[in-house]
Amino acid sequence: MTLARRSLAAVGAAAALGLALTGCVAKSDVAAAGRLTVSSTADACTVSAGTATSGTLSFDVTNKGTETTEFYLLAEDGVRIVGEVENVAPGAARTLTVVAQPGKYVTVCKPGMVGDGVGRASFTVSGKKVAVQGDDAEQKTKAVQLYAAFVKDQVGQLLPAAKTFAEAYRSGDDASARQQFPAVRSFYERIEPVAEQLGTLDPRLDYRELDAKAEGLDWTGFHRIEKDLWVPAPGAMNSDGVTPADKDWAPSTPAQRATYADKLLADLQELYDHVHSDAFLKDLDAQGIAGISNGSISLLDEVAKSKITGEEDWWSGTDLSDFAANVEGAKMSFQLVRDFADSKGAEGKKLVSQIDRGFSALEAELAVHGSSASGFAAYSTVTEQQKRDLTDLMNALAEPLSKLTSTILS
Repeated sequence: MTLARRSLAAVGAAAALGLALTGCVAKSDVAAAGRLTVSSTADACTVSAGTATSGTLSFDVTNKGTETTEFYLLAEDGVRIVGEVENVAPGAARTLTVVAQPGKYVTVCKPGMVGDGVGRASFTVSGKKVAVQGDDAEQKTKAVQLYAAFVKDQVGQLLPAAKTFAEAYRSGDDASARQQFPAVRSFYERIEPVAEQLGTLDPRLDYRELDAKAEGLDWTGFHRIEKDLWVPAPGAMNSDGVTPADKDWAPSTPAQRATYADKLLADLQELYDHVHSDAFLKDLDAQGIAGISNGSISLLDEVAKSKITGEEDWWSGTDLSDFAANVEGAKMSFQLVRDFADSKGAEGKKLVSQIDRGFSALEAELAVHGSSASGFAAYSTVTEQQKRDLTDLMNALAEPLSKLTSTILS
């Protein structure tokens, strides 16, 4: 099962773990019982033990493969990153040190630093909750680092998944491409605010037809391909309810399909290169935890702007998958800054409680329509009352979430 297909229910369970951010702990300060070894190869990620006691743990990672690798300690949902080491060259060794709270986790290695990873395994921490050491500035820095790791991980999975999708589209295997479409987009939808900061990149990747025409842009990206895969019925209208779907449009020729596939992959490669650049890290450092918090708010705004109306995936009807991915990404970001809001006295604790309840209620309502694991119902099957229910729950979450940044900075 890929990370894109983890259910919202599992993501919600991660909130209860109260995971500590990676601690800056000297090797000499780690007890022998807290030291584990990790052997990374092309097809395995062997951890010396599958259990540990809460507290400071060190994973000594040795790369025995032929490609540069990464090692991740993930929350139980398999998405949220608790700690990671990257750029471990063949034959080299590096150490990941974390302050681990009781709970269930996942370990995985990623040779080549792209894709879903290998050797995914459960890892359980028992014992009592431990206090996290380190000053506020250190913890904020670590939150930014973990957000960067999350973004790189999602884009690292997006790129190879998109290559498989693009090849199916290019070759005319529309049934396979249609099946892959929502899962591939989920990686992108979780971290969309990053692409939106890169000028024309998000428009090239994710603009709908009418948006591109309104701004005089060439229409490329996911939704141009979507319309080829779900050919509009005769007489169908675009999402504005006015413009005929076949106006100034015709299904792509094989040569045009190849062009659109290549363009999609080139733009996604640009996104990959950016999130692995020094410039990306500098931007995140400059924005600090406010950038993470604002990203959470922005993702929920994405839902309100087009997902809830059904305009986003107008031809495929896969809006609920995008909706869920936006919510997942928003929750991941919130979890990274949650403790900072919670530390702001009674008002901060109240805000965190409201946001927690808001995510739980929205997730529960989404689960009525399916899951990231099994797939979601077509948006055309969602009744008007159910849309109103989702809207009400989204608004109930958006109100306290909008106060998150000002609270953590107060």
